[in-house]
Amino acid sequence: MLISMSKLNIILLGFSILVSSVSVQAAGAPLVGRKAAAKYFQAKGDNSYEASAPRFPSSIESLGSEDHFMALGLSSYTNSKAYKWGTNSEQDVARTGLDMTYRLTQEYQLFDEVIRVSYNTYKPAGQKASKMSFLYGLTFPDATSKFPLYFGLAAGPGIFFNQIDGESAVAFDYQMFLGLRLFNLFEKTGFFVEGGIKNHLHLTSDGQLNGTFVSAGAVFTF
Repeated sequence: MLISMSKLNIILLGFSILVSSVSVQAAGAPLVGRKAAAKYFQAKGDNSYEASAPRFPSSIESLGSEDHFMALGLSSYTNSKAYKWGTNSEQDVARTGLDMTYRLTQEYQLFDEVIRVSYNTYKPAGQKASKMSFLYGLTFPDATSKFPLYFGLAAGPGIFFNQIDGESAVAFDYQMFLGLRLFNLFEKTGFFVEGGIKNHLHLTSDGQLNGTFVSAGAVFTF
């Protein structure tokens, strides 16, 4: 019995020495992989490794007050109704559009001033029409807020490239929109989705259009 206990003690002692040796080696082992690389470049004052590392939503930064962005998107009308535009009234006249929104300045750390250019196509009274709109707008909140949702208003002149006979070649356009945007998901490129209304009034005739739309596209920062 005493011999068995001695053997057991020897085995336990050997196991304890082995565990202690492994622990010491693990504690003294050099760091490898991503953490080691980050620590090495940080010690040398080189941020290029962190800059080249992939970004995740939790690490995406908002824009600064002096930064600009340009959003390019495709839009489609979900519903539209024309009044006195070739006929007394007509449904689903508006078709598709291209939209560009450019941030000019930030004001009072509250909203952004933007210019918005929209190209839209229509088919009133069975005839093709197209119009380019040049709008001045405000979006809330400003792009530095880190809040992904935004609301905007824009208004300005619209010039018809193609128009049906007897109708105004110039219109007053106004838009209201609500959207979601995320900046810098891939380097300087993000994305947005948006929906709202696009309406216009003919200035030298009685025609007008009321429409709702959805839009999606890319947003570039610089």
